[in-house]
Amino acid sequence: MAERQLQVLAVNVQGQGNLPTWVGRLKPARPVDFDLLLFSQELLSLLEAGLTLTEALDALHEKEKRAGTAAVLEQLRGRLAEGQRFAAALAAQPAVFPALYCGLMRAAERTASLDNSLARYIEYRQRVDQVRRHITQAMIYPAILCAVGLLVSLFLLGYVVPSFATVYQSSGRDIPLASRLLMDWGRFVAAHSKLLGMAGVALLGSLIFAFSRTEIRVRLSAGFGRLLRRLPGIGDMLNTFELARLYLALGTLLAGGLPVLLALQLADGLVSRRTQAGLRLAGERIGQGQPASLAFDVADLCTPVALRLMRVGERTGQLGDMLTRAARFHDGEIERFIARFTRSFEPLLMAAIGLVVGVIVVLLYMPIFDLAGSFQ
Repeated sequence: MAERQLQVLAVNVQGQGNLPTWVGRLKPARPVDFDLLLFSQELLSLLEAGLTLTEALDALHEKEKRAGTAAVLEQLRGRLAEGQRFAAALAAQPAVFPALYCGLMRAAERTASLDNSLARYIEYRQRVDQVRRHITQAMIYPAILCAVGLLVSLFLLGYVVPSFATVYQSSGRDIPLASRLLMDWGRFVAAHSKLLGMAGVALLGSLIFAFSRTEIRVRLSAGFGRLLRRLPGIGDMLNTFELARLYLALGTLLAGGLPVLLALQLADGLVSRRTQAGLRLAGERIGQGQPASLAFDVADLCTPVALRLMRVGERTGQLGDMLTRAARFHDGEIERFIARFTRSFEPLLMAAIGLVVGVIVVLLYMPIFDLAGSFQ
């Protein structure tokens, strides 16, 4: 590699690309106090104002108060002072600057259009963050409903039911079978409350520990991703979401001046393992001289809309722009799906929670109704 003057931009770990792990990788791993999007926006503003790259970095370093961000900028300034190119200085900090970002800056150095590359990356990140924000907002209300329903159910089963079980046991009357089963559970909780409390704390601690371990979290996310992909409708939409992110990344790289094979290599770390295999197959076919649209179609990386847009892009020489258009088209489709799913799922979830709580309450009061009937 040294003889051919090649440089490593990224190292991909095999077996860690399953859904939804790749969603998190769209937002590159970096120090908590370093905001790559904000850095790009500020750097673009200073460059458009007429400052040189070195002057802009000096200004950003002087105004920075956070130690982590200041250290990153200091390393950049030091490497530029040593004579390194900007892309090489960025690539020296892979935990901060992802391969896609470094690739865009390397293309900018060849075309002397650093500001354009920064603007393309800013647009890319804003679109990715916008879709992620829509998904997060759509999941907040269902998550709150599930949490409230779970807490109410645990309160009923852990406190109210044991109290009623003690009362019914002292009455000496026969109660319906379903209520008797519920009362048996209540008496069990009352007799082993300390043991169950310690078991609950141990379970919660085990879950926290499991999610803090990267390898366990990756396996859980992989299993959850496989489960989601089997669901009718949701699996197809998740595949479309992943392909839309791929089209947006490739469109950004191609519009920035990178060749298609290098763009495929840089986008490899943004997708799941299944899609990575398709990308490599498409890269092999493109290397053999096949059109990108045909290679993507054979590798099952094309939606019908994206395939036709890619063919138009190949005829007009604007493949990057057409891939970006395909990503925007599918982003709108995803947003509409999220809106429909939210409108239908939230009422169903509320009905399910109400049904569970209602069944518990009715089973608690059935013996009271029976006792009142005997009095009459």
